[in-house]
Amino acid sequence: MSALYQAGITGLGAYLPAKVLTNFDLEKMVDTTDDWIRTRTGIRERRIAAKGQKSSDLGLEAAKQALQNAGLKPADLELIIVATITPDMLFPSTACSIQARLGAACGAFDMAAACSGFPYALAVSEGLVKAGLYKHILVVGAEMLSSFIDWKDRATCVLFGDGAGAAVVSRLDHDSGHGVIASYLGSDGNQADILQIPGGGSAHPPSEETLKQGLHFLKMQGAEVFKVAVRTMEDAVHEVLRRADLELKDVDWLIPHQANIRILNAVAERLELPPEKVYINVDRYGNMSSASTVVALCEAVSQGLVKKGQIIVLVAFGGGLTWAANVIKW
Repeated sequence: MSALYQAGITGLGAYLPAKVLTNFDLEKMVDTTDDWIRTRTGIRERRIAAKGQKSSDLGLEAAKQALQNAGLKPADLELIIVATITPDMLFPSTACSIQARLGAACGAFDMAAACSGFPYALAVSEGLVKAGLYKHILVVGAEMLSSFIDWKDRATCVLFGDGAGAAVVSRLDHDSGHGVIASYLGSDGNQADILQIPGGGSAHPPSEETLKQGLHFLKMQGAEVFKVAVRTMEDAVHEVLRRADLELKDVDWLIPHQANIRILNAVAERLELPPEKVYINVDRYGNMSSASTVVALCEAVSQGLVKKGQIIVLVAFGGGLTWAANVIKW
């Protein structure tokens, strides 16, 4: 059965904290060097939230921009989805905080799909809009990973940063000529242990012992993550293009999750996509988990790189394990 409507992104916004943490700053904090970090990750600097800021603070600013960009008011929203693995608290949801502070009167919930969070949330909003249930949905990716990083662990502390991005997904007519064409979601919980924050939930509730063991910090088996990330993102791009009845030659821009330059280069090489078709900003922001793809999309659009009628593919991989991809005709 064909969808009742088309769903498309009508507004975008991004917020990056003012504080910049460079590789040279990290040299003073942990046993590492600028050359070591750049060679292995491609990252030069990342943004770190100010003391007292929360994920909802970052997400709120991105949301305001996205609404303004869409020409909408908070009252026009019918649902808010926030993708985050660093919520303000377990509950109430970060989405409810943003809903209240925006002054919107609508449903709101958080989604935890780690670095795949924004493509996951975009797929959910696409389905709800196409089914005719909602006209305008706000999708936010907001992360404060600096709060969950062991700053003595050089294998992880060099990789991550804070930030937020937002998109308004709206109902469009079928003859509009643009919108989200297809989405694909995947997961493999059998490999959850290679990328996780084990403490803080019902498996390992907060206690003196979990604090001593550092279970509230992000844990990652880098070599294993690299191998799975490259393979699953490549497969996800092929699958979402198949669902969209498109081929790699039709893609104008690949906007991948900004995890690590070596992962991004490997994915592009396996897809045989030239560097000029892959948007990269990991050098300036590091890995912002669910905020990465939406911030990159917002930048690419605001810089005039993405043009009307072009085919955009978003793809991401994250803890869970999860992976996701979306095809958008701009």
